[in-house]
Amino acid sequence: MIDTVYNDICITTINPEIVEIRLNRPTAHNALRTDLLAEIADVLTQVAADETIRCVVITGGDKVFAAGADIKEMAALDAIGVLNDKRPQYWHCLRTFPKPLIAAVNGYALGGGCELAMHADIIIAGDSALFGQPEINLGIIPGAGGTQRLIYAVGKARAMKMVLSGEMIKAQEALNAGLVAEVTPPELTIERAHKLAQTIAKKSPLAVRLAKEAMLNAFEMSLTTGLQQERKAFALLAASDDRQEGISAFIEKRRPTFTGR
Repeated sequence: MIDTVYNDICITTINPEIVEIRLNRPTAHNALRTDLLAEIADVLTQVAADETIRCVVITGGDKVFAAGADIKEMAALDAIGVLNDKRPQYWHCLRTFPKPLIAAVNGYALGGGCELAMHADIIIAGDSALFGQPEINLGIIPGAGGTQRLIYAVGKARAMKMVLSGEMIKAQEALNAGLVAEVTPPELTIERAHKLAQTIAKKSPLAVRLAKEAMLNAFEMSLTTGLQQERKAFALLAASDDRQEGISAFIEKRRPTFTGR
């Protein structure tokens, strides 16, 4: 259970297994200042250590998911300030979060907002959502993984176009490109993300964690190494109570009850 009160985000316990993080800087279009990222990292650290919580949904406002970094904060940093910035460690916490993370995106997801969405394992987008990396318009480039993750998500040609021109893409194009998993009416985006989180939360948390880890390894390992790691995870699960419960439930034609053991 999250027991901290935050300034830049709101935490809602959807049920004992699902937590929602809502960005809450509406007057600043949910700009991702350092304090906001620190708060997200703190929540994810607590969730990672809490065996009862199995999935996290992160969302923003109806019109803006997150419009990017806090430009005023960024402008105050010189080269040494950027070098010593704490933000990379908060992004690292997002990147290494071991449990499923679903982003429910309505409105603008730009710059750091697009990068935040791409740190999620699954993106559910309202059909009014817009994704972009417009940093080039400020004479800078994406700095939280945008140049790397976007290529994996949408391919080189479309990623080059987005980053070098600063142009945005709509939700349907993002779906066709593989950036998002589903497009919904805006009023149903969060509801759909919650339902998907509930579906995932019913699965074996051990299997979910190892499946996520194996798939993320595909970005950083060769195919041969990735297949070896997948096989090791598959073998490890053979020793789990959840595997036995899943097989027994299938044979007995009942719904399994997974315990994470």
